[in-house]
Amino acid sequence: MAEQVHGTIYGINGPVIKVHSEHAFQMLEMVLVGHARLIGEVIRIVDKETIVQVYETTTGLKVGEPVISTGKPLTIKLGPGIIGNIFDGIERPLSRIAENTGAFLKRGSVMDNLDHDKLWDVKILVRRGEKVGPGKVIAEVQETSSVLHKIMVPPNMEGEVAEVAADGQYTINQVIVRIQEGKTIHNLTLVQEWPVREARPYKKRQPLDIPLVTGQRVIDTLFPIAKGGTAAIPGGFGTGKTLTQHQLAKWSDADIIVYVGCGERGNEITEVLEDFPKLIDPRNGRPLMERTVLIGNTSNMPVAAREASIYTGITLAEYYRDMGYHVAIMADSTSRWAEALREISGRLEEMPAEEGFPAYLPSRLSEFYERAGRVENFNGTEGSVSIIGAVSPQGGDFSEPVTQNTKRFIRCFWALDKSLAYTRHYPAINWINSYSEYLEDLAPWYEENANADFMEKRIRLSRILQEEGKLLDIVKLIGSDILPDEQKLILEIARAIRQGFLQQNAYHEQDTYVPIKKQYLMMDSLLKLYDRALKLLPLGIPVSVIRNTGVFEDVIRIKYTISNDDPGAFETLNQDIAARLDALEADYRSSERVKVQ
Repeated sequence: MAEQVHGTIYGINGPVIKVHSEHAFQMLEMVLVGHARLIGEVIRIVDKETIVQVYETTTGLKVGEPVISTGKPLTIKLGPGIIGNIFDGIERPLSRIAENTGAFLKRGSVMDNLDHDKLWDVKILVRRGEKVGPGKVIAEVQETSSVLHKIMVPPNMEGEVAEVAADGQYTINQVIVRIQEGKTIHNLTLVQEWPVREARPYKKRQPLDIPLVTGQRVIDTLFPIAKGGTAAIPGGFGTGKTLTQHQLAKWSDADIIVYVGCGERGNEITEVLEDFPKLIDPRNGRPLMERTVLIGNTSNMPVAAREASIYTGITLAEYYRDMGYHVAIMADSTSRWAEALREISGRLEEMPAEEGFPAYLPSRLSEFYERAGRVENFNGTEGSVSIIGAVSPQGGDFSEPVTQNTKRFIRCFWALDKSLAYTRHYPAINWINSYSEYLEDLAPWYEENANADFMEKRIRLSRILQEEGKLLDIVKLIGSDILPDEQKLILEIARAIRQGFLQQNAYHEQDTYVPIKKQYLMMDSLLKLYDRALKLLPLGIPVSVIRNTGVFEDVIRIKYTISNDDPGAFETLNQDIAARLDALEADYRSSERVKVQ
């Protein structure tokens, strides 16, 4: 059916345009704006006036140009070819656009979201006459060596298989299965469309009782996130938000990674786009891009596309979740996304709320974070979407609206600390200001897969760090010499915990990733040292003497000296430390007997 002009531009204010039309546009409908056919979306309808936000720069747009209705919401295409690709905020392939138009994205650049000419090896999994319903896997495509792409019946469709193609090579637009639903015939290809602002349905939501194992000690042990959970990484400039997300993308036990660079600086996005293809997947030694999708939307790109980018990312994540994959989506950063909301809201002349952000900022954040979860899919598989959103508060002020509203909808808060980052303590996650609400739900898993007393030791570790925080305030005022030995010991063991356990070297072969069982054994060695040293204090042995034995430095170095696959070395270490402290105790007891005589 030929497209019809349904409106005429009569007002332009940046990415927001006013359209005069007798036609009743649909809310959130995708439209084509002007002679350049810029992609836009209807965001307000008032009588004969329609407000449209345009996802491209409106420079050169004139009053009187036409606006064309498409009759459908902003949708993206879902099919083979997504993994390993780099898209902009509305799923346009940036690398292919660059080949055609150069380094800069030109207005009205229209290109197929996915490659329509590439042939995929397709294996058909259904037979003629078979009853199929939503989510049923009808075919498989080896998208990359790391990802088996499952072609599914769309969520809103069911019926009987009327015709199937033979196994072979097909493009994404060729029909492979025909399904009859009553008198209607549905032609299924390798690709389907889905509106980005609508969450994909599932059969049943599952409890969040399995951790997303990241290999980062401060996260897995102190502040874990569940598969299907939500976390925020707030921090000022240079605190390591992107580096932390890189580590999570590379080492977390998610099957698929979706990275959304939302409104960040161009050089930072470039660094991500250059670094990710170089990363090697530790699972199979293949490039990490073979299970990664990148969405790049820099700060100089159209502001409205920035607002849409996180919805595009979460929709891609839900699509692979429906196949039975565990997906982690990294949004870097939601602050830039919120700034896009603020700019568009200002141009709409809406009443501003705190710091100029729109009053609906909390509801938009909740719409995004609530799409996370671990679910049972219609096809019987289990999948999850875990959301890890970076927040960039101005001046590192966590009391600003985006951080505070984000805390309402996430259950894991990894607060990055500028002072830690400046002392080269990475990850720079502040153990006092951070928290995880998943601990109680995840406790049974840790007790079963690590050790029965894992959570008990974790609590002791946290208490030592909290006690250190209180003591440091006193030390700043009066110095450490006046403290009793019990408190000096707390400061010493806390230093060992900070440097040997919480601090982690992303570039060291043994330390970049640490399995849960080694994390437990490291924690166990630290606490055994503390308990043994505590017994020496009543004998009058100063903490400085205990420190001179080198036992604290030995437990700090175990992250480097003991490999991840050598748990037996911890028992040897613990015995060696105990023997040295026993010898120290024996020396003191003998010297005391000499004094008495």
